[in-house]
Amino acid sequence: MKYWIVVVSKDHIARGVAGGFIQANHGKEGPLKRMTADDGVVIYSPKQSYSGDEPLRAFTAIGQVADDKIYQHKMTEDFTPYRRNINYVDCTETPIVPLVANLDFIKNKSSWGYPFRFGFFEIPAADFELIKTNMLGVG
Repeated sequence: MKYWIVVVSKDHIARGVAGGFIQANHGKEGPLKRMTADDGVVIYSPKQSYSGDEPLRAFTAIGQVADDKIYQHKMTEDFTPYRRNINYVDCTETPIVPLVANLDFIKNKSSWGYPFRFGFFEIPAADFELIKTNMLGVG
């Protein structure tokens, strides 16, 4: 089992949660191929909306990869992104700043935003559990 962070604006992940899916890195297939059924997924939203400038800097969704299927969904005439099904769970939006000091995947605490520039990356199980505990209020 692996654990992933996917960077998605809050407005876009709201659609993903409602539809039970994830898209990564602007609909690319490659990142989704790295996931397997039952992997943990946390969504980090740097902004409230994709086209806006209002910062958020919070974990906004959490769940598990539902199956091993990757599929395409036509959103517009010229945009057919790849998706995976995710079983999201109800959670509380959780600001990242109070967690930075305790997250091992963030090596340079003063430049904590750097890892998120990649849009999709694996994190250690302990970091996933810390985020999950804060989002779900469980251990």
